[in-house]
Amino acid sequence: MATSGRDALVALIALACLIAWDLSGADLWVSRQVAGEAGFPWRDAWLTRYLLHDGGRWLSGAVLLALVADACRRHAAGPSRIQRWQALGVALLGLIVTPTFKRFSSTSCPWDLAEFGGRASYLSHWAWGVADGGPGHCFPSGHAVAAFAFFALYFLWRPYRPAWARAWLLGTLVAGAVFGAAQVLRGAHFVSHVLWSAWICWGVAALASHAIESFSRCRLRLSPARAAADGNRA
Repeated sequence: MATSGRDALVALIALACLIAWDLSGADLWVSRQVAGEAGFPWRDAWLTRYLLHDGGRWLSGAVLLALVADACRRHAAGPSRIQRWQALGVALLGLIVTPTFKRFSSTSCPWDLAEFGGRASYLSHWAWGVADGGPGHCFPSGHAVAAFAFFALYFLWRPYRPAWARAWLLGTLVAGAVFGAAQVLRGAHFVSHVLWSAWICWGVAALASHAIESFSRCRLRLSPARAAADGNRA
């Protein structure tokens, strides 16, 4: 199976699992396990709020700066400078797309629910356009994107260093899961918010990367000499 087919299959299987999770109603059950009578005890803890939330943002910014430096001057053999700039653009796209969805969401965060000390009623994020009585703008998880947006690096390096790319993919998944777990413990998000962020970022990275690859192949067929010259300049 071609890589594009495998990536699409991964996305479809993940989508089926996500829908099954949503239908199970497990979101509210998980939040009830980590919340207390006064709300979420981990909401302002140093580990979850300052290290994993604020620190996660700083780490994401540091990775972006490292990618810019690598695109300006290649520090390892493999993708061209143009390809590295393209991957950086895809990562930035992931950092933009999910928060944009979140901006228009009517779903409120767990800590806004009346059950946990807020004023909102629990509604599924599938209840589009239905106000739950809270501030909304909580679905999907924006913070987990600080890790998941870098799926783009997996697609960039996969043709050149597959083992390194798989290691990066695993690290990205672990980092995103840790960032997401911190937000669940804080009451800032439901588990599904984190899972949907991962799925959206995977889809953005896969679609953009395959589109760039298809465009490059088409350009090479149309003008192989020019494409070769551009590659040498990169």
